[in-house]
Amino acid sequence: MNPLASFSSPLAVMLPRLSVLALAATLAACSTTANSPAAAPTAPSATAAQATKAPPKLIVFLVVDGLPMRQVTAYREQLQPDGFRRFLDQGVWFSDARYAHGHTVTAAGHATMLTGAYPQRSGIISNEWNDAQTFAPVYNTGDTAYRYIDHKTDPLAGTSPRSLRAETVGDVLRGLQPASKVIGISGKDRGAILPAGHKGSAYMYMSEDGQFASSTYYMQSHPQWVRDFNAAKPADAFFGKAWAPLLPEAAYAGSVPDGQPWQYNGGNGNKLPAVLGAQMDGPGPRFYGNILPSPFGDELTLAFARAAIAGEQLGADAQTDILSISLSSHDYVNHAFGPESRLSHDHFLHLDRYLQGFFRDLDAKLGRDNYLVMLTADHGFADSPAWAKTQGRDADLLNPGVVMSQLNTGLVQKFGPGRWAVSFSAAGVLFDHKLIKERGLAPSAVHEEAARLLRGMDGVVAAFTPEQLRGSDSTTPFLDAMRKAWHPEVSAPVQFVIKPNWLFSSRVGGSSHGTPHRYDQHVPILGWGPAWLGRGEVKTPVEVVDIAPTLAQILRVPAPAQSQGKPLPLPLPQAAAR
Repeated sequence: MNPLASFSSPLAVMLPRLSVLALAATLAACSTTANSPAAAPTAPSATAAQATKAPPKLIVFLVVDGLPMRQVTAYREQLQPDGFRRFLDQGVWFSDARYAHGHTVTAAGHATMLTGAYPQRSGIISNEWNDAQTFAPVYNTGDTAYRYIDHKTDPLAGTSPRSLRAETVGDVLRGLQPASKVIGISGKDRGAILPAGHKGSAYMYMSEDGQFASSTYYMQSHPQWVRDFNAAKPADAFFGKAWAPLLPEAAYAGSVPDGQPWQYNGGNGNKLPAVLGAQMDGPGPRFYGNILPSPFGDELTLAFARAAIAGEQLGADAQTDILSISLSSHDYVNHAFGPESRLSHDHFLHLDRYLQGFFRDLDAKLGRDNYLVMLTADHGFADSPAWAKTQGRDADLLNPGVVMSQLNTGLVQKFGPGRWAVSFSAAGVLFDHKLIKERGLAPSAVHEEAARLLRGMDGVVAAFTPEQLRGSDSTTPFLDAMRKAWHPEVSAPVQFVIKPNWLFSSRVGGSSHGTPHRYDQHVPILGWGPAWLGRGEVKTPVEVVDIAPTLAQILRVPAPAQSQGKPLPLPLPQAAAR
């Protein structure tokens, strides 16, 4: 057996801060597969049927962090009959769904899903950024006015949705129906807080002790069911447990084998089977932190979700509740080993089995016809550049330090001595505005020169100034995507886009995301709840911002005020088809 070095460093370096009434207009016609039971294009729209169907008792909103749609379809024949295939065979799935903003990262995606607002409105432009005036670091859900309950709280820890400038579907629902419950759960703080919105409650995983905790923004103390869950120490049950491949070796023939030099390796740490907690004396902070980059992180998160359903009696009365569950582990696995790897492939299969068990528990507790599930992802993923190179693709790393040095060298040649470019912030560059003013320069002149210099660098495919981002040009490649990712009060003035298959990083190994390229934007939107959603593949292009107005329509509440989406083109619900 090859232990995964107990999932230790350098994976630990990659782990983000964990604590972790009017109905919409008629839906557009949709394109479905030939064997789908969906209505023909001339059939009545889904809207009229939905108007006569009472809202579900519970909406379960699932996020698989870092799941590209291509993985869902590639492994379809290896899936269990009632996990992801519940959506593909019995539900509705959108084969051409995507994010339309350009900086595709976890916080921006989670902020978009249930607000229906791009970062240009939500204000959540990235996981972290620098203040455009003071250059001080900002974390997307950071708020020093609040602390974690019964846990230490770092200065930049995610504790509230203060930076989220848009309301969610749950916020609208609770504003009209205060008895409805909205709960967000995730291994990452941002994965719990942002979908829960301003009026919900969020619980996130604490990497120092394997518990889940909320913050004082939501409550002063945990309810009894949370205390009971944590007291049982369920995370400890994974100590010494092996992550072993689910299928015979031949089933992974299309994936890159373990042990590649570009895969992160904490000792002997990039091969299966692997033992969680190997070479450790017992559970401790390093062990708890390393649960997430394994299948067991999702298993633990779903266990807490089950406890929430029981403890809060979700879906038990006439008021619709919303439970958002963001499963973080796939993102960590893809970062470490790449989405092309066997480890990523096998992790997806483990997740499929966990979802099958979770859905069957929901069936038993709530009844199959009483709840709706919607699943998406916060972003896709690039293949590991080192592997992409072996496939003949133009792929490489764009070193941030080198880019900053070259940028300042060019600006000095144009404008004279000084550190004109100060830092990167999300997908942009911040400048020393005091220096620009002291030299009597127009900021636009510096921005334009910086954008010109960036465009000339190997590895950069586009760069845009504030004038372009504020404009109406809809033909220049990548401009619209970066415009949707750019908030004028939060973002850096000059935005840039790296070449396809490249990563903006100096760290060799693994993979990442964050671009407007299709592999980062193309994500699943899968739904189950035939009475509200219908069944079949929908080939019409849709966007993740369309989820919020769709759920609002089903709930019979207005769409969130900042929503930029439109209701999804759903097949005719089965009740109407009969």
